[in-house]
Amino acid sequence: MKLTTRLLTFLCLCSLMMTSCLISKSQYELLQTELEVANSQLGECGEKLNDYMSQISACEREKEALKGDLRAAQATTTNKDAQIADLKEQIGDIRGQRDKQVEQVGDLTVLSQSANENIKETLTQLQNKDKYINLIQAAKTKADSLNLALAVNLTTMLKDGVADKDVEIKVDKTVVYINLSDKMLYTSGSATITNRADEVLGKIAAIVKSRPNVEVMVEGYTDNVPISNSCITDNWDLSVKRATSVVRALQTKHAINPNRLIAAGRGQYNTLASNDTAEGRSTNRRTRIIILPKLDQFYDLLDPNKVPE
Repeated sequence: MKLTTRLLTFLCLCSLMMTSCLISKSQYELLQTELEVANSQLGECGEKLNDYMSQISACEREKEALKGDLRAAQATTTNKDAQIADLKEQIGDIRGQRDKQVEQVGDLTVLSQSANENIKETLTQLQNKDKYINLIQAAKTKADSLNLALAVNLTTMLKDGVADKDVEIKVDKTVVYINLSDKMLYTSGSATITNRADEVLGKIAAIVKSRPNVEVMVEGYTDNVPISNSCITDNWDLSVKRATSVVRALQTKHAINPNRLIAAGRGQYNTLASNDTAEGRSTNRRTRIIILPKLDQFYDLLDPNKVPE
């Protein structure tokens, strides 16, 4: 404002000088000095104006940068809001799972109480474990001894007059079984027993009679060659008929109690060898006689009162 006032004053003075031409030299010099001062001040104002304009430009740029930061902050806030919503949903799911787990823990508490009772009962039953182990060991030893003795007797009885390839005697776990070839037992393609087979069955029957606490299961096996005639439908039928013929012979010709006899047919299945060769098919055509201890005999073996001291 002062600068403007002085400038106006100067202009008025110049006007007066031009109109009157009566201004003195000292006045002129004073006005000239004031003019120079005014020009100097005007230059300073121009520089300040430039500085202010630069500051305004910088402020504008800063404002734009702040707007960008604001937009980024708003986007970040939006993402954070979405994440918060997702976390709230997850918290809800976790709370649901927690409630279920609490319920399950309650159920497990009930089960654990029942389990504790079962454990106590089991521990009570295992107090006599040493005696039980001795019982099982004694039963197994006795069963193994009986089966071994039976196998030895059968081998001794059947060794005369019977080829090794036609008869096989084995001890398998708790039973003794005898594999007899079909060519020794039956006429070809039938269930009719040969005279030679009747002699072998008589020796087996003698061993069975000496051991009243065993049962006899007879299983018939065939190869996979199909068979069908007026008397036999298929290999299933042939295997059953062969097993039945052996059982019938043990009952009628060798006086074995039929209550101790079991007949079963296995057909062409449960093979011992491949049916792709003649030798394999010959091996698969067999009759198996299994000597089974009766269940009450096992119960006797497991009787605690009969455990060796």
